[in-house]
This record gives sequence, structure tokens and C-alpha cells, in this order.
Amino acid sequence: MDLKDQLKNLFPDHEQTEDKDDHNEDTTLWISNDPLICKYEKRKGKPITIIDGYTGTNSDFKELTSMIKKQFSVGGSFKADAIIIQGDFRDRIMEFLKNMGFKVKRVGG
Repeated sequence: MDLKDQLKNLFPDHEQTEDKDDHNEDTTLWISNDPLICKYEKRKGKPITIIDGYTGTNSDFKELTSMIKKQFSVGGSFKADAIIIQGDFRDRIMEFLKNMGFKVKRVGG
């Protein structure tokens, strides 16, 4: 006896309905022709990676921020049209963005 049969025995009057998943939105990002700029800075003595130059919508840029933070398990934020990631992850972030189809340019050191 599987779970559906057990539920039918517990709730015989219940009619099964189709579940529609509206949460599975297409998460494709708008990829610009201009390269994203990936640079390294130190703020308050701590290293950060800044990604700038995205010309899409802010919601896409926030989604990209979330994807990078989850991929590398790091902290970060989206402020003033730039992604700020804690730590020096330039090489790994650039590789990740290139695999997604973005053009990336390294600025500084």
C-alpha cells in the first residue's frame, strides 16, 4: 500500500487536484554584450570582489548575486548597481560567469 492509497483511506471524500508549480520560473538572465568588470579591493582591511557593468534589470542582477553567493558559499550583497562578494574570488567567479555565457574582464592586479 503506497502513500496515495493510505491517504484515500484516511480522507475518502477528498478529490485529487493537479498541482501547478508557479515557483519554477525560467531563471535565464539577460546577457549583455558589454563585459562584466571583476575587480578586487580592500575595505576596512578585508578583501572583497566587486562585479560591475551589468546592463540588465536590477532583479536579474540580484538573481545573479544570489547564484554567486550560493555557488561559492560566501557572503555578499547587491549595492549601487554592483555585486560585492566577501573575499578574493575573482578567478573562480570569472570562470563561473564565463560558463554562464557572460563576457568578463579582470581589472586591477
